Amino acid sequence: MTDLGFEPVYTENDWYDGPRAGLAAVDGVPHYFRAVNDYHRGDDQDDVYLVWPLTEPALAWEREQWAIFVDWDARRRAGDASAGPHPGHRGTSLRYDELDDLLAPYRVVPTDARRLKAEWRPHGRHKGYHADGPGYDVRWSPL
Repeated sequence: MTDLGFEPVYTENDWYDGPRAGLAAVDGVPHYFRAVNDYHRGDDQDDVYLVWPLTEPALAWEREQWAIFVDWDARRRAGDASAGPHPGHRGTSLRYDELDDLLAPYRVVPTDARRLKAEWRPHGRHKGYHADGPGYDVRWSPL
């Protein structure tokens, strides 16, 4: 898909009728993305996102937290009763909680965040959640 301008999505931190927040490449560089709208409203702002770059430490922490989620999701889908509740519920996973605390300041949208339009496409490498990201890629375009 990269030859069509699509880039990888590394994590999905929020989903509501489509990706709402996470990490993805923008011009080949990892960035946070957050939807302007919390959910799809059916207007021309549904595919508009705020994007901003992240630091190397934040990228490493985000990937570590994503790996915790992916492991939990795989166990849950396999019917493993010990999977328990989503690790994002405070008190479920100590390390996940620690990473949330470390990442909180990086996840705040800065005043200089760029506004871009996103087009999402399944990438065909896998379905569902994997260590390298969710099963879709993104193509960004200016507004």
